[in-house]
Amino acid sequence: MRGICKRYPGVTANDAISLSIAPGEIHAVLGENGAGKSTLMKIIYGAAAADSGDILWNGRELGPHNPARARALGIEMVYQHFALFESVTVADNIALALAGRHDRAALSARIRALSQRYGLPVDPGRLVHHLSVGERQRVEIVRCLLQAPQLLILDEPTSVLTPQAAAALFVTLRQLASEGCSILYISHKLDEVQALCDSATVLRGGRVTGTARPRQSDAMELARMMVGSDLPQMRVAPATPSPQPRLEVRSLSAAPRDAFGTALRDVSLAVHGGEIVGIAGVSGNGQAELTALLSGERRHPRANAVTIDGTPCGRLDAGARRALGLAFVPEERLGRGTVPAHSLRQNMVLTAHRSGAVRHGFIDRARAGALARAVIGRFGVRANGVDAPAQSLSGGNLQKFIVGREIGLEPKVLLVAQPTWGVDVGAAAFIRQTLVDLSRAGTAVLVISEELDELFEICDRIAVMAGGQLSAPMPRTATSREAVGLMMTGQTGRSGDTAGERQE
Repeated sequence: MRGICKRYPGVTANDAISLSIAPGEIHAVLGENGAGKSTLMKIIYGAAAADSGDILWNGRELGPHNPARARALGIEMVYQHFALFESVTVADNIALALAGRHDRAALSARIRALSQRYGLPVDPGRLVHHLSVGERQRVEIVRCLLQAPQLLILDEPTSVLTPQAAAALFVTLRQLASEGCSILYISHKLDEVQALCDSATVLRGGRVTGTARPRQSDAMELARMMVGSDLPQMRVAPATPSPQPRLEVRSLSAAPRDAFGTALRDVSLAVHGGEIVGIAGVSGNGQAELTALLSGERRHPRANAVTIDGTPCGRLDAGARRALGLAFVPEERLGRGTVPAHSLRQNMVLTAHRSGAVRHGFIDRARAGALARAVIGRFGVRANGVDAPAQSLSGGNLQKFIVGREIGLEPKVLLVAQPTWGVDVGAAAFIRQTLVDLSRAGTAVLVISEELDELFEICDRIAVMAGGQLSAPMPRTATSREAVGLMMTGQTGRSGDTAGERQE
């Protein structure tokens, strides 16, 4: 790539960017959210067109192209925000990316074999809208690997994978590289970049600010190159839990909503004001079902199965639970956390209407704009004003907006799923510190995450979900990442054991 420039109204996404990648090289592209990484990758893949600059592929100028031509040349990309059709099966989605006609049974067999070979299990017959974020990530990766690519572009590929699954993916990527496949790797996990990548290009504000050999650099040096300063240090004051739980789940069992879901079995949990409780687990083990039952997206026939601040609410819908003091940050930012085509001002109204954005049934645009502007300012959201569409923001900036919107409601209980998925190191540190500060101010915070480092950094207690069962929460200091990681994969411990039994 030589002198690539791309401008959007009010922002320069890429400013004279040049980089090259050799056959068999694993090359990292690093930078904060909004630095221009995803735009650059879309230009390579043909999903966006550069305003100026040249792309050379195997020594020849590529010229204007689209994703279909890119795939024909051997260029594949896994997006951070997935490009899947939700109403059809995994096999149908993969077939759409392959040339020619395909026998459904033969393609399904290929998908199963390849997904098992690379440790990325997916069921080709499942409908995509029934899949969790982690499972959708696997589908995207398997789709690309079926094409035997020459260049594989990965945008945050391990954001919702367990350490064990990420390690298995790295084995796959190294094997692909040894066979001559070039890999462009975007990640905010600097330890991954150091372990996996041969070289790195660092972007800041749409420009190249440096290059590095990750194995010869430490994480703090890479972080400083990305953000232009040292990262803030986490401040976690001791927890002072409230006497009574703010959120309580009592012997909650529920059948899955579809044939491929996970049944919840006798899930019990209490989260007190003043603490953060984390739930770890491999995607697809019941987290999505539990989240729906806690948020009110799905009701339970037993009212006291879920209690918010002493009020049984199992039968109440999402709006009624929010009226009791619940706020919710879903794992899917676009389509669930926000309406993609709506502005930030409009998306503010979705959950902040009780903050004066709606009066007597009419939207107060000025008030909604003021609330959105306050979130943008307080959380450092990079956006082209309050009327910018949600889908125009980078993943990390949209996440900061959603977290800020929900925290601005001053909730009694905050439910957060994958809080820093695909978020850069600086923004992730800010979000985590914000969650800690909110909990220490008296809010009960429940975090569902597959980022073990994140859970061990901010949580006071950690539980593990496996096969629809939830372990007894353990004090963070009474367990380890390795032990939790093994419990997540079902290799040790029983989900019903107490912390004391496990120690014995």
